[in-house]
Amino acid sequence: MGEPNTRDLKLVQYLNEAYGKEKELETALQAHISMTTKAPYKKRLQQHLKETKGHAREVERRIKQLGGKAEGTPGPGPVGEAASAVTAVASKAVAAAQGPLHALRGTGESEKMLKNAKSEYSNEFEEIATYTAIETLAETVGDKDTARLARGIRREEERMAKFLEGQIPQLTKSVAREEIPAAERRRSTPRARRNRASRSNGSSAPSSSARRTTSSRRSTGSRRASSGSRS
Repeated sequence: MGEPNTRDLKLVQYLNEAYGKEKELETALQAHISMTTKAPYKKRLQQHLKETKGHAREVERRIKQLGGKAEGTPGPGPVGEAASAVTAVASKAVAAAQGPLHALRGTGESEKMLKNAKSEYSNEFEEIATYTAIETLAETVGDKDTARLARGIRREEERMAKFLEGQIPQLTKSVAREEIPAAERRRSTPRARRNRASRSNGSSAPSSSARRTTSSRRSTGSRRASSGSRS
């Protein structure tokens, strides 16, 4: 195959950005899975790890079909190739360090999982943006195969983002139950605040039944006074 043209070089550049992110997230997901104790969440992470590895393979295959080399960074020309090598080494070092760093997150199991879920959610939207750009570029330059590939991966990332969006509130509630005493959680609810306000005003403000009794007495007195004046 001959040297790639300008169009293909740009496509390879964008695809390599996606490839580098997929490889980075493989390491992060493996670390997150080892820290996850919530069964449905763990199962979905394991499923997404398989998807992520599959994405990397598909993107790598497409890069080669376009005459490029999968390395996670753009690299046309001698300067680009040198920069690619340095950046690739740095990316691998960052990815390798993520495992132990993520293991230190939070004070309890739920908070560690919550922080991981927030990172995963952020990463999903970065990937969605990346594949949206690849899809748009490919469509603009008439590369239907790359556009189809990017669209399929983007949809899987969107499904994962939707799952994480539902997990974050659940994990946050678990953090509250694990780390905040029940009495303090109750005091913070709107109903508890209304009850405290009602108790504090009980001595100075008449109850609803007392107000009804007073109103009834006033009405009776008014009718008697009216009757006396007519007689």
